[in-house]
Amino acid sequence: MKFRGRVLSVVLGASIMALAACGSGNTSEPTTNDGGTTGGDNSNETPTEEVAELPSGTLQIRGSDTMVNLGQALAEYYMDNVNEDAGLAVTGGGSGTGITALINNDVDIAQSSRAIKEEEIQSAAENGVDVHEFVVGQDGVAVAVHPENPVTQMTIAQLKDIFTGVVTDWSELGWEDGGEISVYSRQSNSGTYVFFNEVVMDTEDFAAGAMFMPGTSAIKEAIEQEVNAIGYIGVGYVDDKVTTLEVALDENSEYFSPLDKANVASGDYPVARPLFFYTNGTPEGLVLHYLTWVLQDEDAKGQVEATGFFEIGAYQEDNKKVYSDLGLEW
Repeated sequence: MKFRGRVLSVVLGASIMALAACGSGNTSEPTTNDGGTTGGDNSNETPTEEVAELPSGTLQIRGSDTMVNLGQALAEYYMDNVNEDAGLAVTGGGSGTGITALINNDVDIAQSSRAIKEEEIQSAAENGVDVHEFVVGQDGVAVAVHPENPVTQMTIAQLKDIFTGVVTDWSELGWEDGGEISVYSRQSNSGTYVFFNEVVMDTEDFAAGAMFMPGTSAIKEAIEQEVNAIGYIGVGYVDDKVTTLEVALDENSEYFSPLDKANVASGDYPVARPLFFYTNGTPEGLVLHYLTWVLQDEDAKGQVEATGFFEIGAYQEDNKKVYSDLGLEW
């Protein structure tokens, strides 16, 4: 994975220890019954433990529709079980929306299912925003069809032909009675749109007649209702109402499913991607505490998997290296 310009992918685990140490600095001295201060030899002395205060406040988190369920699950668990003094608001709108909000310094964290672009980093810098990048999970972008569709495997080239309009009928893929293919895509402000267009379609235009939907749920609902439909969705949205295709790099390669964690973590599934959090500047305070929990706590990792996504897997060593370069402990 390449880290661009001033963007740092770091997991600030060690820093949380320093944050905790900066909590309440005032401790009460034990007193005697007459109100005086006890000496060190008093056997009845009850030591008072210093309790670190958790950071409080509110965070605005905005961006990827693919990640909105993940973001909400993480935020709710954190507020309910980790830090009751925090208020986290998570909204969607698309990765582009979240990154734009970050560039304008309108959010604390931007969630994105695509990497930030060089021109966006430049725009942020011109606006006084210092972008920092965190890989918080992995997603296998699933290509979904109706359960009655007998086609279960495709190569990247076949997917490209469908989504660019070179192939328009299911009979060209072996389903004689399938009829005309209905292509569904996300809208252009979606990180999933950008990722799929680059990785699968080589940035070529979508097929004439392709339908661009405002969210992943809308694509999934359309595929459930149309036997001849095809679309791409985050693996966290897959259930038994749609069929997920196995995908191969080419006709001489093995086919892999995005539903297998090992396939995504290893990169064998060819339409896998990292999921990002972006912040303005090195995180501190509540942002630091939340990000550290998200990236290192086992309960947070459980929420990632519970919402259908995967741990950072293939990006773990990259994060460790960047951490080491910054002189931080993983």
